[in-house]
Amino acid sequence: MSDRVIIFDTTLRDGEQALPASLTVREKLQIALALERLGVDVMEVGFPVSSPGDFESVQTIARQIKNSRVCALSRALQKDIDAAAEALKVADQFRIHTFLATSTIHVENKLKKSFEDVLEMGVNAVKYARRFTDDVEFSCEDAGRTPIDNLCRMVEAAINAGARTINIPDTVGYTIPTEFSGIIHNLFNRVPNIDKAIISVHCHDDLGLSVANSIGAVQMGARQIECTINGIGERAGNTSLEEVAMILKTRQDLIGVHTNIKHQEIHRTSQLVSQLCNMPVQPNKAIVGANAFSHSSGIHQDGVLKAKNTYEIITPESVGLNQNTLNLTSRSGRHVIKHRLALLGYPEGSYDLDQIYTSFLQLADKKGQVFDYDLEALLFFSQIQEEPEHFKLNYLSVQSGGSVMATASVRMQVGDEEVTEAATGNGPVDAVYQCINRITGYEINISKYDLKSKGIGKDALGQVDIVAEFKGRKFHGMGLATDIVESSAQALVHVINNIYRALQVAEHKERFAQKTVMETL
Repeated sequence: MSDRVIIFDTTLRDGEQALPASLTVREKLQIALALERLGVDVMEVGFPVSSPGDFESVQTIARQIKNSRVCALSRALQKDIDAAAEALKVADQFRIHTFLATSTIHVENKLKKSFEDVLEMGVNAVKYARRFTDDVEFSCEDAGRTPIDNLCRMVEAAINAGARTINIPDTVGYTIPTEFSGIIHNLFNRVPNIDKAIISVHCHDDLGLSVANSIGAVQMGARQIECTINGIGERAGNTSLEEVAMILKTRQDLIGVHTNIKHQEIHRTSQLVSQLCNMPVQPNKAIVGANAFSHSSGIHQDGVLKAKNTYEIITPESVGLNQNTLNLTSRSGRHVIKHRLALLGYPEGSYDLDQIYTSFLQLADKKGQVFDYDLEALLFFSQIQEEPEHFKLNYLSVQSGGSVMATASVRMQVGDEEVTEAATGNGPVDAVYQCINRITGYEINISKYDLKSKGIGKDALGQVDIVAEFKGRKFHGMGLATDIVESSAQALVHVINNIYRALQVAEHKERFAQKTVMETL
């Protein structure tokens, strides 16, 4: 069995303190329970002395969590340590994490002290924290820029004072992997009592090197990584938990260590943190981004269809996703079109692939991404004709306000007819959607609604993207306007035109099936 690396999650402390709005106690508890399911060894859940709200959340989480060790942060001050101990004492097992700056920049300019004074403060803080628990962690803040002689002295003194874990933070994300690994290597060679404590690392991502620095430190002997879900945190963020966990799992043959993380919980935990923290995950984010298991290149798609490991070094299932995504774009090849049509129920030989592929490329160049309902339409129409949409928004008017029930009036072109409808709703967008649904008669459920600003200032356009479900199928729609109610309406009209076309395709499909049956008789 390989050595274990302790995963110390600080999403609810370092991650949360960087959010534009603080989480509620209930939201923090939701995340803490998710982290417990994920299998983190230690979760740092707050800074109790900072506010009554933070004290309450730490205490609430400490009372609920049973399978992970709960930790709270404190400065090297007795009042901070008292607050942490008071909040944590309801826990079955807990850790006090106390820290003090050690770099010359911080010691001289921030603390206005000598290094000897700082050394004494650190020792006293560790000894005081040991009155409440034998699990004390000490951090040398800005260790990455601390003179190595001073760092070695501080680490040795903190271990002698009773710290069981020593954290070496690259607080400002300054070091590069060889440099940071060298610091850890030096500590193991020069600190005589280094074997009496776990060496931890806490790296920031200011230069995009937090994960690389953390992995390098593990290779030099560090056995705890401090990290956050989705890499959220101060400035450019922290070491990403999901990235280090999957690196250590995927390259275990090289690195020789393991963690207790339940990897299948990674995607679900990432989504929860993203939603509650209102911090979207960038599409190209490693492991948990929307594109992490997507393949658009025809060459890549062909390889993945033949053998997934040609272009996937980890599987979607390993992080809790059901499958990869093969986006249909102008870069897709014939093989993925044939594969997707087969999944839709169209066997090879029931269509002319060359003709379908030519039409597909024309459509992909026009709209960017092609969806399943577009592909089905191409089976029965050699190309998408430039013809008027069946549904067209001619007019809308909305009344809404704090004391006024949202009311909308919509006039739409439906084929050759013009239809007007009025409705109320839970807000202006809902009222408009009620009108459109009444006009079309389609029972639609909006499963996703995204609003993005396109441009800067008062004239910026609002782009609305929605995903709607209709009879078990998902349809995408997009609207763009300076008025977000109008762009929302356009997005739904886009959806219902796609649905209308899909229903037409279904009719053609039924006639096609009947014709095939008759020809076989």
